[in-house]
Amino acid sequence: MVAEDRSRDITQPLDKLHPNERLKFASNYLRGTIPEGLADPITGAISEDDNKLTKFHGIYMQDDRDLRSERRHQKLEPAYQFMVRVRLPGGVCTTDRWLKLDALAHKYANGTLRLTTRQTFQFHGVLKRNLKATIRAINDTLLDTIAACGDDNRTVMCSANPHESRLHQATWEWSKRISDHLVPRTRAYHEIWLDEAPVVHAEDEEQEPLYGRTYLPRKFKIGLAIPPTNDVDVYSQDIGFIAISESGELAGFNVCIGGGMGRTDNEPRTYPRLGDVVGFCKPEQAVEVAESIVSVQRDYGNRVDRKRARMKYTIDEKGLEWFKSKIEERLGWRFQKARPFQFDHNGDRYGWVQGEGGNWHYTLFIENGRVKDDGDHRVMTGLREIARVHKGGFRLTGNQNLIIADVPETEYGRIESLMHEYGLRDPRYYSALRLNSMACVAFPTCGLAMAESERYLPDLITRLEGIMADAGIPDVPVTIRMTGCPNGCARPYLGEIGFTGRAPGKYDVYLGAGFRGDRLNKPWLDNVGEERILEALTPIIRTYAKKRKKHERFGDFVIRAGYVPEVKAGCEFND
Repeated sequence: MVAEDRSRDITQPLDKLHPNERLKFASNYLRGTIPEGLADPITGAISEDDNKLTKFHGIYMQDDRDLRSERRHQKLEPAYQFMVRVRLPGGVCTTDRWLKLDALAHKYANGTLRLTTRQTFQFHGVLKRNLKATIRAINDTLLDTIAACGDDNRTVMCSANPHESRLHQATWEWSKRISDHLVPRTRAYHEIWLDEAPVVHAEDEEQEPLYGRTYLPRKFKIGLAIPPTNDVDVYSQDIGFIAISESGELAGFNVCIGGGMGRTDNEPRTYPRLGDVVGFCKPEQAVEVAESIVSVQRDYGNRVDRKRARMKYTIDEKGLEWFKSKIEERLGWRFQKARPFQFDHNGDRYGWVQGEGGNWHYTLFIENGRVKDDGDHRVMTGLREIARVHKGGFRLTGNQNLIIADVPETEYGRIESLMHEYGLRDPRYYSALRLNSMACVAFPTCGLAMAESERYLPDLITRLEGIMADAGIPDVPVTIRMTGCPNGCARPYLGEIGFTGRAPGKYDVYLGAGFRGDRLNKPWLDNVGEERILEALTPIIRTYAKKRKKHERFGDFVIRAGYVPEVKAGCEFND
């Protein structure tokens, strides 16, 4: 399905739209003045307009916030640096690519790899003068950073391991096709970062057949899940494809629309939302379905108010049935009735799992996704050495962990020996609480962060582990999610206990999400520090230990016990 050319189609006067819309329209398909900004040796920054445009190229300008005061005192500009995010559909990475990205992290970034909540890599600490070299080196691995950020469809997620079964493999292949189909067609990326000669002459008009000159009103996310594991938090996606199997083969997908995590503090008109299942499609219809949904959001999404620009708000304003009818109108056919399915959890299965073909797959816990060496716990070195000998591949999960995939029986012992040698810990080393935790980067690099997240959550988990142990339930899993702001990168509104930063050392606290990722949590405490958090959670945890029903999850218990009401729809979140 090829969308109509929308390069000249603006449905509202430009002066009535949000400034970002005017910027995109005037950017010459995401070129702006990025080349001139990169060439400026006077500053480590680029202009604010170009900063917005480079997001479409997978790049965020940041600065080291730990150094802000010192540099201000020295009358120096901030320590500008850039985050570079790779587009990696379904988190599939060969070991050869891993080695090259590892080397790249040490040559141009801060010496670590960050595994994200969207199954891809981020490099932090890249200086402006090294940006082109970094992008080129990524391109040399046959990967890219196009549309890893920005108002477009971002990295498509998929249940983590395509080698585990035929069903996993088939589902991942469709995630790759959807991702490739929805990539922007502008050649700006290739011209700016790879020095490709322009292919459009001055007298011609470049075409962006799906997105047009103004792309989407806001970011767009897609994930494919394979029941009973909801490891991509499929309901949090703008589009969720839920794989339905028959006799172990992929029969098609239930289609879920309207998820999204971001919100703004003290803005009740903004809220997280979970997607709604609208029907079933065959596998070969998935790409067409994705494009049709994207096109409806492109045409009807809010281009005036960016806080209300995600598809979840379009659906709530227009109505779910209205939105579904627009999709089917463009498809020229109607969805089939949704098929039965069930999710059990939204976490990862740690340790060794044997796939259908007899090979083994090991899921390694990477706390908050940060691949680095820390004393005897030499994760980065250990994975590098495994990548040098392992003939299979690595898989990044939506929970910031890593799968050493497709290990033959004959190599099983060798991989285990390397893990032991470099201190790559068996998941049993960690508590169930820690294994189900997740945090965004926050300080010192994210400009939106209002409080610590990645650097703080491990310490808070340690204190909560003590409370759980004292209550007699040290091995009970509870999902915990933390972000340094309310934007939702680590999906905090799907944590049975969730935290979003409000100020240094202060957090909003949420309770009551579903362990399967199928229910939002509810605001519980506002703008509190650690002492108050622990003081308030301790009696709840103790009561949960004493009065929970058999197999009752923490999120279910706090609703049943009346600590928070159940959130049945996103618009109820702030009530």
